[in-house]
Amino acid sequence: MRSGGRVSPLLFGAALLLVWELAVRLSGAPVFLLPAPSVVALRFAQAWSDGTMLRHLLPTVGEILAGGLLGGALGLALGMLLGLSGAARRIASPYLVAAQSTPILALGPLLVLWFGPGAAAKVAICTLITLFPMAIATLIAVRDTDRGLLELSRAMGGTRWQTLVTFRLPAARSGIFAGARIAATLAVVGAIVGEWLGGSAGLGVLVNLARGSLFDTPLLFAVLIQIALLGVAAYGSVVVAERLSSRLIK
Repeated sequence: MRSGGRVSPLLFGAALLLVWELAVRLSGAPVFLLPAPSVVALRFAQAWSDGTMLRHLLPTVGEILAGGLLGGALGLALGMLLGLSGAARRIASPYLVAAQSTPILALGPLLVLWFGPGAAAKVAICTLITLFPMAIATLIAVRDTDRGLLELSRAMGGTRWQTLVTFRLPAARSGIFAGARIAATLAVVGAIVGEWLGGSAGLGVLVNLARGSLFDTPLLFAVLIQIALLGVAAYGSVVVAERLSSRLIK
């Protein structure tokens, strides 16, 4: 049953690719409008073999790592502060919600204006887009710690720090990592958005080139696939970190 559960998505994906391939071949759709999967796969391999994909992938990965880790750390710290302090939570929560609802595309041009078209603006966008979901998830997880655990810590004479480390954080771990999974995929979005707004390298830049001056639709599809794979890798890295933390706690 388990192996069947793993095979079914692969079979479904293969069936979709087959239908796509046949539809393009039978309809005679031009390559610039809708390339067949086989053409996209060939272009994907070519982009890797000639170094184009790697040259643009590395800057994007660097921006995701820098902005994602910085935004995650700041969001974790802010969420813990707001989760522990009711007064701080009442003051900051409306602003946190307002900031979270502001589209990053609206802030992107302003950040590029402040930081320039280089990597700093992309890192800033990644930081902002990951900070708020991480902060909100941490806030909720820390705030909603089981009262029985808090009373147990109080009965044992635990300090606020001991209560945080021994009870609150372990209890909030799943909620914090849920926020981290969301933040990790958003970091990819932030990097691509930043590269769309300006820059000379990155997968977002390659998307602009493929749909613009190069007019290379198969390359555009290949880059979109690479971006999707990058998002899966970012999500998977958080899942691995969560499993490792679970083993350490046990």
